[in-house]
Amino acid sequence: MDNLEKEYFSQVLHKAQALKTVLEAEFEALKQQDLSNFDTLQQQKLDILTFLGDQDLFERVKQYNEDPQTASNTLELWDDVMGLIATCKDLHRRNEVLITRKLDAIRGALQTIQSPDPQSSVEVYDRLGKLRSNRGRQTMGDA
Repeated sequence: MDNLEKEYFSQVLHKAQALKTVLEAEFEALKQQDLSNFDTLQQQKLDILTFLGDQDLFERVKQYNEDPQTASNTLELWDDVMGLIATCKDLHRRNEVLITRKLDAIRGALQTIQSPDPQSSVEVYDRLGKLRSNRGRQTMGDA
């Protein structure tokens, strides 16, 4: 494998490691509900995924595998990249589960607040900041 090939695969490996780092930071931002950091990470993640999802990447890998000696070195590096990508896939799923749970909790809270259930002990305030009675309560936005 020549220096150009090594540099290219080193860059691919670096991008896969960067994706793992971004996904771990994304999880922390989600746990802390730091939405501005989460937003920043989305652009970084998109840039990395665009690079890793480029069709030319796979064409270059195939091209480097034509020579038997180069193929073994390439496959070793490619295995490292694919291992990292598998880890990233698991991290992405973990983040997705956390987002889904948080959205479900928010939906549940909104449903409780908007519920016309007279047994509900939730106190809701109208637009003027006055306590709305439970029995006359309407859905939010109707007050």
